[in-house]
Amino acid sequence: MKITNFKPVLAVALFGLALFVSACVSTPIGGSKFGWPGKESISRYSRSVEQVVTATRFVLTHNGKLLVDNSVDNTFKAKINEHDVFVKVTKVDAKTTELVIMARGSIGADIILATDLDKQIALQLTTVTP
Repeated sequence: MKITNFKPVLAVALFGLALFVSACVSTPIGGSKFGWPGKESISRYSRSVEQVVTATRFVLTHNGKLLVDNSVDNTFKAKINEHDVFVKVTKVDAKTTELVIMARGSIGADIILATDLDKQIALQLTTVTP
């Protein structure tokens, strides 16, 4: 079989490739996940990294199943309500810690779940004395 008009086939192939590449999103813990880009929940707390990590670990295990708990770079992956949740805890300075939460459904981001987890972590941090 000979293709007589190659330009439309090439255009469709390039469009499909562009669609596939643009549909991959990098996660806060490294790597990528298929789906459309969306928002993340980013917060900063006047707490130590250890306190934020402990609160994050508690909230993730309380809401779902903790799949990855990397204590070297303080990253987590959990499965909550059929969503993949990625969390990264980073030290900003001596008194400030940053928390990035990304919740991904089958196709797109779930900012509502991410902000809900962020609120739960903030509430958990209030039970710990600074």
